[in-house]
Amino acid sequence: MIEPNDLTIDSFQARLAKRESHTLAWWQTCQARIQRYEEEVQAWEHIAPLKFAPRLSEKSQLLHGVPVGVKDNVDTAEMPTTWGTGGYLRSPGAVVDAAVVTLLKRQGAMVLGKTVSTEFAYFTPGKTRNPHDLSRTPGGSSSGSAAAVAAGMVPLALGTQTAGSIIRPASYCGVWGFKPTFNTVTFSGIKAFAPSMDTLGWFARNIEDICTAFSALTRSVVIEAMPDLRGVRVGLRNLPGNVTLDPDVERALTYAAERMEQFGARVFPLPLDARYDELVAHHQVVLAYEASQTLSSEYEHYAEQMGTKLVELIEHGMAICYADYRKSLIAADQLKHALSKVFDKQIDVILAASAPGVAPEGLHATGDPVFCRGWTLLGVPCLNLPLSKGREGLPVGVQLICDRWQDERLLSLARTLMA
Repeated sequence: MIEPNDLTIDSFQARLAKRESHTLAWWQTCQARIQRYEEEVQAWEHIAPLKFAPRLSEKSQLLHGVPVGVKDNVDTAEMPTTWGTGGYLRSPGAVVDAAVVTLLKRQGAMVLGKTVSTEFAYFTPGKTRNPHDLSRTPGGSSSGSAAAVAAGMVPLALGTQTAGSIIRPASYCGVWGFKPTFNTVTFSGIKAFAPSMDTLGWFARNIEDICTAFSALTRSVVIEAMPDLRGVRVGLRNLPGNVTLDPDVERALTYAAERMEQFGARVFPLPLDARYDELVAHHQVVLAYEASQTLSSEYEHYAEQMGTKLVELIEHGMAICYADYRKSLIAADQLKHALSKVFDKQIDVILAASAPGVAPEGLHATGDPVFCRGWTLLGVPCLNLPLSKGREGLPVGVQLICDRWQDERLLSLARTLMA
């Protein structure tokens, strides 16, 4: 039986090539882990029956035999989708898979099942618990994906982020979480929430698997580590910058900065002006306005069954005029270009908080995405680094951020940091 923490996707492919393992070995390990932990963690909405093993193509498949979890807002032809609604809205199966599911299958991946999402990927929690402390939230909205990866039930799982839905649960669950540059991987076949920001990403237990998944889904070159980080300029800046940090987050940022300095990087505070702090408010305007449109039909038919926070957001969005919505989009667009100039002249990567602290107690909420909102609106690639522990030994992450379309550089920096 494979030990989930002893293997990367690349090393599994090497085992297959040497005939030291077989295609279904990782699938069988994941099934055993699910049987052992799912009753407590409750990360899954649906487990796929094993109908066939993937066949090797003429070209090498980077994900051959790799089990993958798919968030429950992503269309699948052979499995139901409930969008985190608890069943008041349910599709028995889409006509075709979402494009990303097809892309994964082309690379030999095996869809293990659908992971729990919050309601329409917003704040209403699902049933999932944090594997590190079952009394705490795993975060959201990609709660099931983060928890399933953290519990060793699957090596790779898809998530989506419109506010902090990848980075925050990755921090709370102590796993790697990657939100690529906006529109890097197609959102086709995934339920929209706020199309100006909806971004597909994924979780893994190591940086190597994050990189391999990126190469598989984008046809990128293999992402390698650099010899060191000498010459790399690291700017310290949270968005917003006026929020007092929890001591656990302070220590995590200090540790990450010291580690980067040990590899030769230069770390310093990044003086971004107050316009960047206003991005949090702009994000909330764009989110509400667009959600009120994308969920207009669901609201029309199911408002009484929807969660209170979701209804409040939709109704708030209905009250936002187009001029205010456009104003927020224009402000964000201006800062996208301004930040690119900052990256060009001052820094190579930004180090920032992923979440306000460790996973909060209770399952009634999923935590605050405040430190992710601005970066998500800017469309930049973000990567949660699970390097630290906070009080009671709970995970607390930090995030690295690069300029738009510098995803490969971001992942290469992270591989170097973990070398």
